[in-house]
Amino acid sequence: MSRLLLFLALLPSMAVTQPAAQEYDYFTHNREMVRNGVQAVLMCNGLFTSRRSLEQVFRQELAYLGGKRLDRPLGTPAGGAYTVDNARRAVSVGGGANGPAITAAFREGIGCVVMAPHQDLSEIDSLPQQTLAPLPGNPANIDWPMGDRLKTRALASSIDAAALQAASDWAFNRPTPEQDTLSLLVVHKGQIVHERYADGIDMSTRTRTWSTAKSIAATLIGMLVDRGELKLDAPLGVEWLPELAAPAPDPRDAITLRQVLNMSSGLDPVDSFNMEYATGSGLAYWAGASSVDGARRRGLVREPGSFWDYENYDTLLAVLAMKQVLGDQRRYQEFPRHALLDKLGMRNTLLSTDRFGDFILSSQVYTNARDLARFGMLYAQGGMWQGERLISEQWIEFSRTPAPASALRDNDYGGQWWLVPDSRSDVPREAFSTAGNRGQYVIVVPSQELVIVRRGLDWGRQGFDRWDLTREVLKAFGR
Repeated sequence: MSRLLLFLALLPSMAVTQPAAQEYDYFTHNREMVRNGVQAVLMCNGLFTSRRSLEQVFRQELAYLGGKRLDRPLGTPAGGAYTVDNARRAVSVGGGANGPAITAAFREGIGCVVMAPHQDLSEIDSLPQQTLAPLPGNPANIDWPMGDRLKTRALASSIDAAALQAASDWAFNRPTPEQDTLSLLVVHKGQIVHERYADGIDMSTRTRTWSTAKSIAATLIGMLVDRGELKLDAPLGVEWLPELAAPAPDPRDAITLRQVLNMSSGLDPVDSFNMEYATGSGLAYWAGASSVDGARRRGLVREPGSFWDYENYDTLLAVLAMKQVLGDQRRYQEFPRHALLDKLGMRNTLLSTDRFGDFILSSQVYTNARDLARFGMLYAQGGMWQGERLISEQWIEFSRTPAPASALRDNDYGGQWWLVPDSRSDVPREAFSTAGNRGQYVIVVPSQELVIVRRGLDWGRQGFDRWDLTREVLKAFGR
């Protein structure tokens, strides 16, 4: 037998006897950088956007740290590997043995912006900000829903007050401290019928929406679809990265707006499979990378539309398509305020950007419960607001239609909104909901003219079930 044949014959046995490859986390540096950025952004927004105390921020906002993929906060309220600059409204975390220092700085009109590791406080003035004047008038003197003044009225006889209170207690008195309800607001036929806040929270407190922001992004995009400026089934028309000098077309050119809104782009799942705090959008959220460049760099791994995968960059690709049709930077920056927020009286809502001025509308929005109730009311009212149509019934239907690729997961996802799973029969089928990490929900039940807003700072295993909450609230309305 020749040496080659002998070698080939031994290959199977050699493969069996090879020692297992030693596991090594090649992304440790990234994870440290992201951990520091998470703490910097949550501290900065907690202190300067939510206007909470350092003790509150460590007790609640930073309870999120310490899970399977993130270390515990670097310090305590008494001090640690962080600095707070109250004058410049900035927080820096890390440095030295604690990994790259990351700074987040509050900017007017948009909340805290995360800076790149090489940037320091001297560069804060280079960061974007939103300088549009606030809506005129004092909301305390303007009737709900355009303002915050509520008319005194008795609860309708058709609403079971005891059942409504029981649902509220269900939301606040959870069997685990990891489910931390901050607020619950119930709107019926346009009127607030229940409003409750945890200690240290009131109706003005802004907290992060996390992925509830995706539904806000989709609403803005829907307005442009309604105007004919964007088309659901047309290719996105973005310039993909890397830029290759080759005549062959990029297969990603076939990806449509509908597919990214359905979380079915077929692109590389960089935010999944335990990599969400090491690569992908985590670098834009927490480490100062470009949200646009990261979204354009993923390669195609599945046929577009055939595979459902929850990716922040899919949403950000849709936001990029929105930016492109809006044209100039100023129109892009002002569009959310003019087209949606100001129309609904959402005075407390800040849409944040990355350091390049691109909206991170997959997560980085800070708002309060009442503003989210206004947003939910727009959908409960079929897209109408104060006699004006803001979004079409066709867009709402798209939002509520299961994404074809979600069939394998019980048809529970539509167009950046979550749907009642096929397996549930205890809540109305037409209900739909936003959903954000740490328990951010805006639930719409059109048949009952009902909107439920639940805000939380859940942590650990979390597990708060929005459809269970919907079931409990509906007991007060005869269901």
